[in-house]
Amino acid sequence: MRHKFFVLILLTGILMTGCLMIQSPGRSVALAETIAAQNTQEIISQIQQDDVIYLGENHDSASIHQQQLAIITQLQQNSVDSERQLAIAFEMFQRPFQPLLNRYLAGAINEQQLKEQTEYETRWGFDWEFYAPILRFAKEQQIPLIALNTPGEITHKVAVSGIESLGGSDFRYIPPLTEIKLDNESYRQRIEEIYQQHIAEQEGDSTDADNFFAAQILWDETMAEAIALYWLNHPQSQIATLVGKAHIMYDYAIPERVARRINQTDFKQISCLLGEPD
Repeated sequence: MRHKFFVLILLTGILMTGCLMIQSPGRSVALAETIAAQNTQEIISQIQQDDVIYLGENHDSASIHQQQLAIITQLQQNSVDSERQLAIAFEMFQRPFQPLLNRYLAGAINEQQLKEQTEYETRWGFDWEFYAPILRFAKEQQIPLIALNTPGEITHKVAVSGIESLGGSDFRYIPPLTEIKLDNESYRQRIEEIYQQHIAEQEGDSTDADNFFAAQILWDETMAEAIALYWLNHPQSQIATLVGKAHIMYDYAIPERVARRINQTDFKQISCLLGEPD
């Protein structure tokens, strides 16, 4: 079940390259500060000490995925000389399929089985070869893999029937309602603009702006919960996160929601908006 009603958000076409330093609550500097970074080596020099590194992508860009692999390769090389364990988190895999990522790393299933059993083509659908080299490198190096995304059935349900329609087993792979924060008006206004474009082009499933907004928030909150839970259980880890740019660009997106859950002043995140080469 492809999340068609989110395509407008995810493919915003931002082609800049750079890093945004995301600070945890209580730090003395601003929540987000722009750091210039024009190439992979400059990015690497900025991110060595961060706990979570967001490698923001355009999903359909082969060059951005190649840059992600180059950054991950360097981070893994650096981890050999430190006490940190690199992990890679994927928006592209939904949380119920975490056991399959584990089985792939363990050699219990092969790459084709991973692709088929995670229902990749219907649940994500972008070219598998964009991500396959990263998965192969992770298997070779035994780098833990983290499935981040909300089950497609749940985002569809919220987009059609609203957040209040959730109950019972729906919450197995998503945060409780008390942790799904819908109160950011700036974010709501931005999503409303996108929603109106979505309606004009007659794309997707949602026919209600509030439901559309709630589904987007749920997506961010679910991914934030998965990242925070992994880091809290593995505080010596460094998590490289592959995610669409729109999920990390603003103070109300994933990084703020991760910081809210961890709430430690020495916890550091950085968002890199990867871009096409000149």
